Order: sequence, then C-alpha cells, then structure tokens
Amino acid sequence: MTDKELVILAKKAAEVAYAPYSGFTVGAALLTKDGKMYSGCNIENAAYSPTNCAERTAFFKAVSEGEREFSAIAVVGGKNLDFKEFCPPCGVCRQVMSEFCDGDFRIILSRNDEELKVYTLKELLPLSFGL
Repeated sequence: MTDKELVILAKKAAEVAYAPYSGFTVGAALLTKDGKMYSGCNIENAAYSPTNCAERTAFFKAVSEGEREFSAIAVVGGKNLDFKEFCPPCGVCRQVMSEFCDGDFRIILSRNDEELKVYTLKELLPLSFGL
C-alpha cells in the first residue's frame, strides 16, 4: 500500500470522528507488517480525559485483534474535516506507538490532499519510555 493510499484511508476514517466539542476531526490508518489496515478516528467525551485519539483507536483495534507488528500509520486532522495543516500525533499516542513499534516505524502526515511529510517514530519520540 502506498503512502497516499494510506492517507486516503485516514481521511475516510476522519469522516466518522465524534468531535462535537472541538469540531477537530482526526483520522488514522494503521498498516501492519503483513499488509492489513486498521482505521481509527478521534472520539471525544464531555469529561475530556476519556477522549481517545484516532491513532490510539487504530492501535487498540489492531492489538485487540491480535496484531503486534506494524509498519506505518497515516494521520490527518483538522477543523470540520478541513485538513489544511499537518496533524502530528500527541505525546500519548507516540508513547503507545513505542510500545508496539521499532524506531523505524513510519508516521505519515498529510495536508492539502497532496503534501506529505514522513517521519520515523525515533524522530518524533527520540527518548521513549519502555522495557
């Protein structure tokens, strides 16, 4: 699967985000090493701390299905599905990624339907906490 195809799936996931409080919708498409894809969207809550990010939604879906090896994730986000800016994962999501991924795990960010930035997990979380 290409990076652009993964981004398209992330945008589709954002369409079902539950963001009535912020209006900021996020979608993620997580690719396993064997080619399976798991999508996730952000799910807000009035109490705020139970809110779950799109990236963690995708990871938790995949892990709950027995997946443990991942190669890449595409992430898009913006106010009311308007993806003008890059939307990097928050610190909590980066730490969840580090639980299941090596430093060479790829994080693909997109804006404007064409522009992509690709980072490794090690670049975005150089001193992760782990075993």
